[in-house]
Amino acid sequence: MIVVIIKENFCLAPFNTFGIEVLAYNLSIITNISNLEQLHKAGKLKGRVLVLSKGSNILFTKNFDGLVLLNQMWGKEIIKETAQYIYLKVNAGEFWPSLVEYAVENGWGGLENMTDIPGKVGAAPIQNIGAYGAEIKDVMESLEAFNLDSGEVETFSNKDCKFSYRTSIFKTEFKHKYFITSVTFKLSKQHSLNISYKPLFEAFRDKNIDDITIADVSSEVAKIRASKLPNPDNLKNAGSFFKNPVVSKDKFNEIKLSYPDIPNYPLVNGDYKVPAAWLIEQCGWKGKRQGNIGVHEKQALVIVKYGKASGNEIKQLADSIKNSISKKFNIELEMEVNIL
Repeated sequence: MIVVIIKENFCLAPFNTFGIEVLAYNLSIITNISNLEQLHKAGKLKGRVLVLSKGSNILFTKNFDGLVLLNQMWGKEIIKETAQYIYLKVNAGEFWPSLVEYAVENGWGGLENMTDIPGKVGAAPIQNIGAYGAEIKDVMESLEAFNLDSGEVETFSNKDCKFSYRTSIFKTEFKHKYFITSVTFKLSKQHSLNISYKPLFEAFRDKNIDDITIADVSSEVAKIRASKLPNPDNLKNAGSFFKNPVVSKDKFNEIKLSYPDIPNYPLVNGDYKVPAAWLIEQCGWKGKRQGNIGVHEKQALVIVKYGKASGNEIKQLADSIKNSISKKFNIELEMEVNIL
Protein backbone atom coordinates (compact mmCIF):
# COMPACT_ATOMS: atom_id res chain seq x y z
CA MET A 1 0.00 0.00 0.00
CA ILE A 2 1.26 3.49 -0.88
CA VAL A 3 2.39 5.68 1.99
CA VAL A 4 -0.06 8.32 3.14
CA ILE A 5 -0.91 10.79 0.39
CA ILE A 6 -3.32 13.56 1.26
CA LYS A 7 -5.14 14.06 -2.01
CA GLU A 8 -7.42 16.76 -0.70
CA ASN A 9 -6.08 20.31 -0.45
CA PHE A 10 -3.48 20.44 2.34
CA CYS A 11 -2.49 23.73 3.96
CA LEU A 12 1.26 24.37 3.87
CA ALA A 13 1.26 27.29 6.32
CA PRO A 14 2.94 25.20 9.08
CA PHE A 15 5.61 24.06 6.62
CA ASN A 16 7.04 27.39 5.47
CA THR A 17 8.59 29.94 7.80
CA PHE A 18 6.71 32.83 6.18
CA GLY A 19 3.53 31.03 7.22
CA ILE A 20 1.95 31.62 3.81
CA GLU A 21 -1.46 29.96 3.60
CA VAL A 22 -1.28 28.05 0.34
CA LEU A 23 -2.49 24.57 -0.51
CA ALA A 24 -0.72 21.48 -1.79
CA TYR A 25 -2.95 19.46 -4.10
CA ASN A 26 -1.24 16.27 -2.87
CA LEU A 27 1.17 15.59 -0.03
CA SER A 28 3.19 12.59 1.11
CA ILE A 29 5.24 12.31 4.29
CA ILE A 30 8.61 10.67 3.54
CA THR A 31 10.28 8.81 6.41
CA ASN A 32 12.52 6.43 4.46
CA ILE A 33 13.73 5.58 0.96
CA SER A 34 11.16 2.81 0.54
CA ASN A 35 8.43 5.49 0.67
CA LEU A 36 10.02 7.13 -2.37
CA GLU A 37 10.43 3.79 -4.15
CA GLN A 38 6.75 3.01 -3.66
CA LEU A 39 5.72 6.40 -4.99
CA HIS A 40 7.98 5.97 -8.01
CA LYS A 41 6.67 2.49 -8.74
CA ALA A 42 3.11 3.82 -8.59
CA GLY A 43 3.98 6.59 -11.07
CA LYS A 44 3.28 9.34 -8.54
CA LEU A 45 6.57 11.18 -9.20
CA LYS A 46 5.99 11.91 -12.88
CA GLY A 47 4.16 15.22 -12.49
CA ARG A 48 5.06 18.36 -10.58
CA VAL A 49 6.95 17.40 -7.42
CA LEU A 50 8.25 19.63 -4.64
CA VAL A 51 10.57 18.40 -1.90
CA LEU A 52 9.78 20.40 1.23
CA SER A 53 11.77 20.34 4.45
CA LYS A 54 11.12 23.13 6.95
CA GLY A 55 10.37 25.71 4.26
CA SER A 56 12.89 28.19 5.68
CA ASN A 57 14.08 29.41 2.29
CA ILE A 58 10.91 29.46 0.22
CA LEU A 59 8.15 31.92 -0.64
CA PHE A 60 4.85 30.54 -1.89
CA THR A 61 2.91 32.92 -4.13
CA LYS A 62 0.21 30.42 -5.12
CA ASN A 63 -1.10 26.94 -4.42
CA PHE A 64 1.17 24.07 -5.45
CA ASP A 65 -0.62 22.04 -8.11
CA GLY A 66 1.39 18.87 -7.68
CA LEU A 67 2.79 16.48 -5.10
CA VAL A 68 4.67 17.79 -2.06
CA LEU A 69 7.14 15.36 -0.51
CA LEU A 70 7.51 16.33 3.15
CA ASN A 71 10.97 15.30 4.34
CA GLN A 72 10.88 13.56 7.72
CA MET A 73 13.85 11.20 7.36
CA TRP A 74 15.60 11.20 10.73
CA GLY A 75 18.73 9.58 12.13
CA LYS A 76 22.52 9.85 12.05
CA GLU A 77 25.51 7.53 12.42
CA ILE A 78 29.30 7.56 12.41
CA ILE A 79 30.35 5.61 9.33
CA LYS A 80 34.10 6.14 9.61
CA GLU A 81 36.60 7.49 12.12
CA THR A 82 40.29 8.34 11.88
CA ALA A 83 42.74 9.99 14.24
CA GLN A 84 41.78 13.39 12.82
CA TYR A 85 38.25 13.10 11.48
CA ILE A 86 34.74 11.85 12.14
CA TYR A 87 32.63 10.95 9.10
CA LEU A 88 29.03 11.49 10.18
CA LYS A 89 26.15 10.40 7.94
CA VAL A 90 23.00 12.38 8.69
CA ASN A 91 19.54 11.72 7.28
CA ALA A 92 18.03 14.65 5.42
CA GLY A 93 15.10 15.27 7.76
CA GLU A 94 17.27 16.15 10.76
CA PHE A 95 17.08 19.77 11.91
CA TRP A 96 20.24 21.69 11.10
CA PRO A 97 20.51 23.56 14.44
CA SER A 98 20.21 20.26 16.32
CA LEU A 99 22.94 18.72 14.18
CA VAL A 100 25.32 21.60 14.90
CA GLU A 101 24.59 21.35 18.62
CA TYR A 102 25.21 17.58 18.52
CA ALA A 103 28.56 18.03 16.74
CA VAL A 104 29.74 20.76 19.10
CA GLU A 105 28.75 18.76 22.18
CA ASN A 106 30.86 15.85 20.89
CA GLY A 107 33.82 18.09 20.12
CA TRP A 108 33.61 17.67 16.35
CA GLY A 109 34.55 20.84 14.50
CA GLY A 110 33.45 22.32 11.22
CA LEU A 111 29.81 23.25 11.75
CA GLU A 112 30.09 25.73 14.63
CA ASN A 113 30.07 28.87 12.46
CA MET A 114 26.72 27.74 11.02
CA THR A 115 24.98 27.58 14.39
CA ASP A 116 21.22 28.28 14.39
CA ILE A 117 20.72 28.44 10.63
CA PRO A 118 17.07 27.36 10.30
CA GLY A 119 16.08 24.43 8.13
CA LYS A 120 16.88 20.76 7.67
CA VAL A 121 20.00 18.90 6.63
CA GLY A 122 18.64 17.89 3.22
CA ALA A 123 18.19 21.49 2.13
CA ALA A 124 21.67 22.58 3.22
CA PRO A 125 23.65 21.33 0.18
CA ILE A 126 21.07 22.66 -2.27
CA GLN A 127 21.64 26.18 -1.02
CA ASN A 128 25.26 25.66 0.02
CA ILE A 129 24.27 27.32 3.27
CA GLY A 130 26.86 29.36 5.08
CA ALA A 131 27.46 31.96 7.74
CA TYR A 132 30.32 33.85 9.37
CA GLY A 133 33.00 32.70 6.97
CA ALA A 134 31.97 29.04 6.63
CA GLU A 135 29.92 27.11 4.07
CA ILE A 136 28.63 23.57 3.88
CA LYS A 137 31.01 22.85 0.98
CA ASP A 138 33.86 23.15 3.50
CA VAL A 139 32.68 20.14 5.52
CA MET A 140 30.53 17.99 3.24
CA GLU A 141 32.13 14.73 2.12
CA SER A 142 29.27 13.37 0.00
CA LEU A 143 25.51 12.98 -0.17
CA GLU A 144 22.95 10.46 -1.35
CA ALA A 145 19.92 11.50 -3.39
CA PHE A 146 16.92 9.71 -4.86
CA ASN A 147 16.51 10.37 -8.58
CA LEU A 148 12.82 11.19 -9.03
CA ASP A 149 12.93 10.11 -12.70
CA SER A 150 14.86 6.84 -12.50
CA GLY A 151 13.93 5.79 -8.97
CA GLU A 152 17.57 5.09 -8.15
CA VAL A 153 19.64 6.34 -5.21
CA GLU A 154 22.79 8.11 -6.42
CA THR A 155 25.90 9.27 -4.56
CA PHE A 156 27.34 12.74 -5.17
CA SER A 157 30.81 13.77 -4.07
CA ASN A 158 31.56 17.29 -2.90
CA LYS A 159 32.93 18.08 -6.36
CA ASP A 160 29.86 16.61 -8.08
CA CYS A 161 27.65 19.15 -6.30
CA LYS A 162 29.30 22.09 -8.12
CA PHE A 163 29.08 24.33 -5.08
CA SER A 164 29.39 28.08 -5.37
CA TYR A 165 28.05 31.04 -3.41
CA ARG A 166 24.61 30.01 -2.08
CA THR A 167 23.98 27.52 -4.85
CA SER A 168 24.75 24.03 -6.13
CA ILE A 169 23.90 21.71 -8.99
CA PHE A 170 20.63 20.93 -7.19
CA LYS A 171 19.55 24.53 -7.57
CA THR A 172 20.51 24.76 -11.24
CA GLU A 173 20.58 21.89 -13.75
CA PHE A 174 19.22 19.30 -11.30
CA LYS A 175 16.56 21.53 -9.75
CA HIS A 176 13.50 19.52 -8.63
CA LYS A 177 15.05 16.31 -10.02
CA TYR A 178 16.35 14.76 -6.79
CA PHE A 179 15.27 14.13 -3.22
CA ILE A 180 18.38 14.35 -1.01
CA THR A 181 18.14 11.50 1.50
CA SER A 182 21.36 11.86 3.53
CA VAL A 183 24.51 13.96 3.82
CA THR A 184 27.90 12.78 5.09
CA PHE A 185 30.08 15.33 6.87
CA LYS A 186 33.82 15.23 7.48
CA LEU A 187 34.23 16.79 10.93
CA SER A 188 37.52 17.51 12.66
CA LYS A 189 38.82 16.27 15.98
CA GLN A 190 41.76 18.70 15.83
CA HIS A 191 40.21 22.04 15.09
CA SER A 192 41.27 24.92 12.92
CA LEU A 193 38.95 27.70 14.06
CA ASN A 194 37.52 30.19 11.61
CA ILE A 195 37.05 33.52 13.39
CA SER A 196 38.03 35.78 10.51
CA TYR A 197 34.52 37.21 10.20
CA LYS A 198 34.68 40.67 11.77
CA PRO A 199 32.15 40.27 14.64
CA LEU A 200 33.77 36.97 15.65
CA PHE A 201 37.26 38.41 15.41
CA GLU A 202 36.25 41.33 17.62
CA ALA A 203 34.52 39.06 20.12
CA PHE A 204 37.68 37.02 20.61
CA ARG A 205 40.18 39.85 20.17
CA ASP A 206 41.50 39.59 23.73
CA LYS A 207 41.67 35.79 23.78
CA ASN A 208 44.53 33.51 22.86
CA ILE A 209 43.47 31.41 19.85
CA ASP A 210 44.55 28.26 21.70
CA ASP A 211 42.07 29.02 24.48
CA ILE A 212 39.05 29.31 22.16
CA THR A 213 36.87 26.21 21.70
CA ILE A 214 34.33 25.34 19.03
CA ALA A 215 31.70 25.68 21.77
CA ASP A 216 32.87 29.28 22.32
CA VAL A 217 32.54 30.00 18.60
CA SER A 218 29.10 28.39 18.40
CA SER A 219 27.90 30.34 21.42
CA GLU A 220 29.16 33.63 20.01
CA VAL A 221 27.57 32.97 16.62
CA ALA A 222 24.27 32.26 18.37
CA LYS A 223 24.51 35.59 20.20
CA ILE A 224 25.30 37.51 17.01
CA ARG A 225 22.44 35.89 15.10
CA ALA A 226 19.98 36.54 17.92
CA SER A 227 20.97 40.21 18.04
CA LYS A 228 20.45 40.71 14.31
CA LEU A 229 18.03 38.15 12.92
CA PRO A 230 14.41 37.61 13.94
CA ASN A 231 13.37 34.12 15.01
CA PRO A 232 10.81 32.87 12.43
CA ASP A 233 8.86 31.26 15.27
CA ASN A 234 8.19 34.75 16.62
CA LEU A 235 8.25 36.90 13.47
CA LYS A 236 7.60 35.21 10.14
CA ASN A 237 10.54 35.41 7.72
CA ALA A 238 12.79 33.29 5.51
CA GLY A 239 16.16 34.62 6.63
CA SER A 240 18.33 36.50 4.16
CA PHE A 241 16.10 37.32 1.20
CA PHE A 242 18.90 38.49 -1.14
CA LYS A 243 22.41 37.33 -2.01
CA ASN A 244 25.35 39.65 -1.55
CA PRO A 245 26.19 40.84 -5.09
CA VAL A 246 29.65 40.50 -6.61
CA VAL A 247 30.83 43.47 -8.67
CA SER A 248 33.90 44.17 -10.77
CA LYS A 249 36.79 46.26 -9.47
CA ASP A 250 35.82 49.10 -11.80
CA LYS A 251 32.22 49.04 -10.60
CA PHE A 252 33.33 48.95 -6.97
CA ASN A 253 35.67 51.93 -7.46
CA GLU A 254 32.85 53.81 -9.16
CA ILE A 255 30.57 53.34 -6.14
CA LYS A 256 33.41 54.15 -3.74
CA LEU A 257 33.77 57.63 -5.26
CA SER A 258 30.36 58.53 -3.83
CA TYR A 259 30.47 56.18 -0.82
CA PRO A 260 34.08 56.04 0.51
CA ASP A 261 33.06 53.91 3.50
CA ILE A 262 31.26 51.19 1.51
CA PRO A 263 31.83 47.84 3.25
CA ASN A 264 33.34 45.20 0.99
CA TYR A 265 35.00 41.81 0.76
CA PRO A 266 37.78 41.57 -1.87
CA LEU A 267 37.78 38.27 -3.78
CA VAL A 268 40.81 36.43 -5.12
CA ASN A 269 39.81 37.10 -8.73
CA GLY A 270 39.87 40.87 -8.21
CA ASP A 271 36.11 41.32 -7.87
CA TYR A 272 34.38 42.62 -4.74
CA LYS A 273 31.48 41.26 -2.75
CA VAL A 274 29.27 44.09 -1.49
CA PRO A 275 26.78 43.54 1.36
CA ALA A 276 23.24 43.57 0.00
CA ALA A 277 22.06 44.83 3.39
CA TRP A 278 24.18 47.98 3.00
CA LEU A 279 22.77 48.64 -0.48
CA ILE A 280 19.23 48.19 0.83
CA GLU A 281 19.90 50.57 3.72
CA GLN A 282 21.26 53.23 1.37
CA CYS A 283 17.95 53.12 -0.50
CA GLY A 284 15.99 53.73 2.70
CA TRP A 285 14.33 50.35 3.09
CA LYS A 286 15.68 49.26 6.48
CA GLY A 287 12.82 49.19 8.98
CA LYS A 288 10.27 50.29 6.39
CA ARG A 289 6.84 48.73 6.73
CA GLN A 290 4.02 48.37 4.24
CA GLY A 291 0.90 47.01 5.91
CA ASN A 292 1.68 43.60 7.37
CA ILE A 293 5.05 43.21 5.65
CA GLY A 294 8.31 45.11 5.81
CA VAL A 295 12.10 45.11 6.04
CA HIS A 296 13.44 44.15 9.45
CA GLU A 297 14.58 47.05 11.59
CA LYS A 298 17.88 45.40 12.57
CA GLN A 299 18.78 43.48 9.41
CA ALA A 300 17.90 44.92 6.02
CA LEU A 301 18.45 41.56 4.30
CA VAL A 302 15.38 40.13 6.03
CA ILE A 303 11.82 40.70 4.85
CA VAL A 304 9.31 39.99 7.62
CA LYS A 305 5.58 39.31 7.82
CA TYR A 306 3.91 40.98 10.81
CA GLY A 307 0.41 39.63 10.23
CA LYS A 308 -1.77 38.13 7.53
CA ALA A 309 -0.25 38.74 4.10
CA SER A 310 0.15 36.88 0.83
CA GLY A 311 3.29 35.64 -0.85
CA ASN A 312 2.60 37.96 -3.77
CA GLU A 313 2.66 40.98 -1.44
CA ILE A 314 6.08 39.91 -0.16
CA LYS A 315 7.36 39.34 -3.69
CA GLN A 316 6.13 42.79 -4.75
CA LEU A 317 8.08 44.35 -1.87
CA ALA A 318 11.17 42.35 -2.84
CA ASP A 319 10.81 43.49 -6.46
CA SER A 320 10.51 47.11 -5.32
CA ILE A 321 13.72 46.76 -3.30
CA LYS A 322 15.51 45.23 -6.29
CA ASN A 323 14.31 48.02 -8.58
CA SER A 324 15.51 50.75 -6.25
CA ILE A 325 18.97 49.14 -5.94
CA SER A 326 19.17 48.83 -9.71
CA LYS A 327 18.18 52.45 -10.21
CA LYS A 328 20.53 53.88 -7.58
CA PHE A 329 23.60 51.65 -8.01
CA ASN A 330 23.02 49.83 -11.32
CA ILE A 331 23.41 46.55 -9.45
CA GLU A 332 20.97 43.67 -9.91
CA LEU A 333 20.21 41.93 -6.61
CA GLU A 334 19.53 38.22 -6.82
CA MET A 335 16.96 36.66 -4.52
CA GLU A 336 18.28 33.94 -2.24
CA VAL A 337 14.77 32.78 -1.35
CA ASN A 338 13.11 30.38 -3.80
CA ILE A 339 9.90 31.81 -5.25
CA LEU A 340 7.07 29.43 -6.11
